[in-house]
Amino acid sequence: MELHEIETKLQDADFQYRLKAISALQDYPTDVAVPLLTRHIQDPEFLVRTFVARELGKQKTSESFAALLQIMKFDNTPNVRAEASNSLSLFGRVSASHLVQTFLRDDHWLVRRSILAALVEMDCPEEVLEVCALGLQGEDAAVQEAAVDALGWLANSRQSEAALSQLLMLKNSEAEYIRVRVAYAIKHFDASEAKEALVELRQDADYRVVGAAMEDLVP
Repeated sequence: MELHEIETKLQDADFQYRLKAISALQDYPTDVAVPLLTRHIQDPEFLVRTFVARELGKQKTSESFAALLQIMKFDNTPNVRAEASNSLSLFGRVSASHLVQTFLRDDHWLVRRSILAALVEMDCPEEVLEVCALGLQGEDAAVQEAAVDALGWLANSRQSEAALSQLLMLKNSEAEYIRVRVAYAIKHFDASEAKEALVELRQDADYRVVGAAMEDLVP
């Protein structure tokens, strides 16, 4: 799509045309794409803002980084903030502290799960451990489950001991869905304490926990 067509479509009242124009900007250099993208971070249509956040992640400039931070902080739609979090993670470790701050500030489950997954993908064990603790203190079950899963991922990291300590406390959680995730996560650890905890979980009062703990024993 020619640049003049993109600029025309970006002004169209029909958001479908704006979406096509945003997507077409991926074929243009950063100095052309970023200024046009940043003009639409407050577009009235959340799908357009989502596309903008996605494309900004492909443009590795200080301007696109700043624009993504603005979206994460001020956009009123969780899907858009989650997309911006994913895009920010593409900048690498420089984005880790910003993602942790957003996790602390934004308690929507979609944003928090996106950040957790991004930090795991980025191989940031310290930050993962920090947001797991924050997520487990919250009340959202989906975030709590994701946090337990992420603790399991830390088994082969330099935060393995701290992660296992958290899981050993969680195996006695009153919530069965937490104990189910602990049963899966703790299998990643070779420590004797982990194996002992797994034996306990195989005798849990809830059949779903028992099933999770015994899953890999069934031929």
